[in-house]
Amino acid sequence: MQAKKLGNFTGNDIELCRTTNVSVSNRTAELLLEEQIPFTKNCRKIPFFRRDKYAGASKVYVISINPHRYGQARRLLDTMDLPHRKRLVLSNY
Repeated sequence: MQAKKLGNFTGNDIELCRTTNVSVSNRTAELLLEEQIPFTKNCRKIPFFRRDKYAGASKVYVISINPHRYGQARRLLDTMDLPHRKRLVLSNY
């Protein structure tokens, strides 16, 4: 049985940002929800020997969006308060 596709954009999401801080990822998700920007948020475990790259964190939270909404989402992230925004690693799309 073949999986159904939802429109033309299924599987084409791009990474918007990533962070190792759960509260920053939750705040980013809240902002995107308030502006009705669809997104997906995934949690990935970091292998033990790569944790030095992430300052010892064991998980990284990745937020992905549709490429057509990228500009709107980046403008929204620019309005975040500075302490939260500094903890985000923004992608360069």
